[in-house]
Amino acid sequence: MPESHAAQFPGVDVFIDEMVQRHQFERTYLESAFASAQHRPSIIAAMSRPYTRKPWPEYRATVVEPRRIRRGLAFWQQHRDTLARAEQRYGVPAEIVVALIGIETVYGRNVGKVPTLDALATLAFDYPRRAEFFRGELEQFLLLVREQQLDVLTVQGSYAGALGMPQFMPGSYRRYAVDFDQDGRADLLTDADDVIGSVANYLYQFGWKQGEPVAVRSRDLLGEGDKTPRPLAEWSGIGVTPLEPVAALDASQAATLLEFTLAEGRESWLAFGNFGVITRYNNSNYYAMSVFQLAEELKRAFYAPQ
Repeated sequence: MPESHAAQFPGVDVFIDEMVQRHQFERTYLESAFASAQHRPSIIAAMSRPYTRKPWPEYRATVVEPRRIRRGLAFWQQHRDTLARAEQRYGVPAEIVVALIGIETVYGRNVGKVPTLDALATLAFDYPRRAEFFRGELEQFLLLVREQQLDVLTVQGSYAGALGMPQFMPGSYRRYAVDFDQDGRADLLTDADDVIGSVANYLYQFGWKQGEPVAVRSRDLLGEGDKTPRPLAEWSGIGVTPLEPVAALDASQAATLLEFTLAEGRESWLAFGNFGVITRYNNSNYYAMSVFQLAEELKRAFYAPQ
């Protein structure tokens, strides 16, 4: 489709009708917004590009690296009281919250520069494979900007419509964002306190268990054997044992065996429920492991003797 305004998409008129009927939007407001929004073929190209996963060492090196550790420590120091309050309320350790924000946007430096209305309209009406999902997110975005009294044409984010320092999709923004500094507005675009509280709340809502581990390096005598999740006691019985003590767990705790390929060979980990919670943010074992490992680096550096 050539460069055009979103109002020209088939289906926009029906969508506007639904928004007027379901949510009492003013028709003229929506018609004006879609008349100004741009169709962006580059977004379709980016979404349609085959995904090639980097090898684990290369992937890890791009996110668990000195710049994020340095900036993460500065972010932690600056917001240490808020992070401590979020940990107390939601049970999510400060280092996990800091690591996740660092991986998402390097603490707000890479939040995206695509107008969100352009992105979501393009994907809702010109990307059939996931049109239903993005149509829902477009609906959530319009509700969000009305609630937050934002300019629908100036909000920017990723090419997929993710917003702010934590890169929440609009639906997640409306469901999980919290007004953590109690200023009357849950602001993930500019307010670090709200970002911290909202990331912790997101993980908590998906089942984060306070005090339980994320993952532990393990000795694996199975080789390429069955990796079906099972209790720790069963793993031990078939030759998979943690290389360090696993706090706050008993032998009945379920774990999943993960393998990561390094230049020098395979690395084995037992991953627990909190690892699975991180994958609810991004459904990738590489992503969750990088959050965990960056968090461990940050924790070591933060508590290192001065």
